[in-house]
Amino acid sequence: MKADATAQPWLPPGPAMLFCPADRPDRYGKAAERSDVVIIDLEDAVAPADKPAAREALVAHPLDPASTIVRLNPFDSGEFEADLEALAKTQYRCVMLAKAESAEQVEQVPVGVLALVETPLGVVRADEIAAASNCVGLMWGAEDLVAAMGGDASRFAAMTSATGSPMMGQYRDAPRYARARVAMAAAAFGRFAVDAVHLDIADHDGLRAEADDAVALGFMATACIHPGQVPVIRDAYAPTPEEVSRAERIVSAARNEAGVFQLDGRMVDAPVISLAHSVLRRARATGTTTIGVDHD
Repeated sequence: MKADATAQPWLPPGPAMLFCPADRPDRYGKAAERSDVVIIDLEDAVAPADKPAAREALVAHPLDPASTIVRLNPFDSGEFEADLEALAKTQYRCVMLAKAESAEQVEQVPVGVLALVETPLGVVRADEIAAASNCVGLMWGAEDLVAAMGGDASRFAAMTSATGSPMMGQYRDAPRYARARVAMAAAAFGRFAVDAVHLDIADHDGLRAEADDAVALGFMATACIHPGQVPVIRDAYAPTPEEVSRAERIVSAARNEAGVFQLDGRMVDAPVISLAHSVLRRARATGTTTIGVDHD
């Protein structure tokens, strides 16, 4: 069954997306309580022998489709068709397709797809994948990408934060390129972008730095692997009260102005107005208090 291109696109209700193994239904509810989006994982988190039981659990223990994504196994993994059969027995409207490498693969899924770009071929085809009729978003992954390139380290050596705590090193050039390409392709085709997981669970400083950078580049969410990372991500994506106030005033003023205008002594044009709308979307997604202006 191919995708319905007329289906309503799925959007994440908040910025913190938490992976949960599909074969651990006892964790489903806890993950939903502690995150904005649960990613029920049928792929890497589940051993091959446990995948049939994981699919059964997926069907038997439903979560809210508005805040749940199902990660499918790759298209050519031998598990993909069985995943789709299980998906058809649920109400979920968005999946993550692991190791997505073409628009044709994405369009074999009958619901919205957050395409996980984590192979060299997927990276060079990021724009084609983003253009797929049912692609709703793009995410990227560093570890599988570097392994597929024959490498063994996605990052440089560890660093020390300003507080003296250890931090994961910065990404090497190839992963940084993949991240930028995915973000650019998502923006070009009007899809949302999701930043990769930060594997060092205890490294909150490094996670915060990466989440701050993700916000600056227009990512809508960051994936994570532990509930303790959720507050860090939420804090990074939440605009300050001052940012919210200025964004609201820009949006309000823009309704009565044509073209470029000044506000508080600063020029306001189309990019500034667009940024203001982005700030207000993040405010709603993170529960930041607003003044009550209609932001849409």
